[in-house]
Amino acid sequence: MMAFSTRCCRRVSDAPKNHALRRERAQPARAWLTATKTLRTGITVLVATWLVLAAPRAAAADGIEVKTAAFRITEEGGVLEADFEITLNQTLEGALSKGVPLYFVLDFELIRPRWYWVNEKIAASQQQHRLSYNALTRQYRIGVGSLYQNFTTLAEALSFMSRVRRREDIEPGVLRKDASYAAAVRLRLDTTQLPKPFQLNTLGSRDWNLASEWYRWSISP
Repeated sequence: MMAFSTRCCRRVSDAPKNHALRRERAQPARAWLTATKTLRTGITVLVATWLVLAAPRAAAADGIEVKTAAFRITEEGGVLEADFEITLNQTLEGALSKGVPLYFVLDFELIRPRWYWVNEKIAASQQQHRLSYNALTRQYRIGVGSLYQNFTTLAEALSFMSRVRRREDIEPGVLRKDASYAAAVRLRLDTTQLPKPFQLNTLGSRDWNLASEWYRWSISP
């Protein structure tokens, strides 16, 4: 008697169903991975955007910067022309709004360099600007010597102070046409003029250390 055996095989029709089932089970995982990548990309874009927007703020930080400076020689001496950019921080604006005046000093010097000896100082001067705020009139005031001028906004007052046109007394004949001279100018906040309690607060504080770098250039009569 002959025995017959039949090999057990998976039906071909079941293969597509199992493949489709695996695809359906994999779809949630793919969706989760896609969502995760999208979230990471979004966070990266937000961080990059924040860095770009923060860069201009850093460039426009508080301080004093000399934009341009020149010295014109006239028959009566010389005229200093300088333009500054002045930006006060919140600490200085707060003190100003509380009635504390701020004193700024303009320093100027003119020297003749000498390689064989010490430099010859031709001129050196200081000019003080007093910036204050009146809470009753809500006006800002700048005083230079005995002259005063009022402004409705702080921006207007700072704009006025940032533009310097000042005559320098130099004796006729001092500047030689065959020599070259070095001029320098700067603008700084003078904390020694503040009330005593505020002077103590300025020690070691960067908020009160407001000054431009020395701006230097050459002059040939």
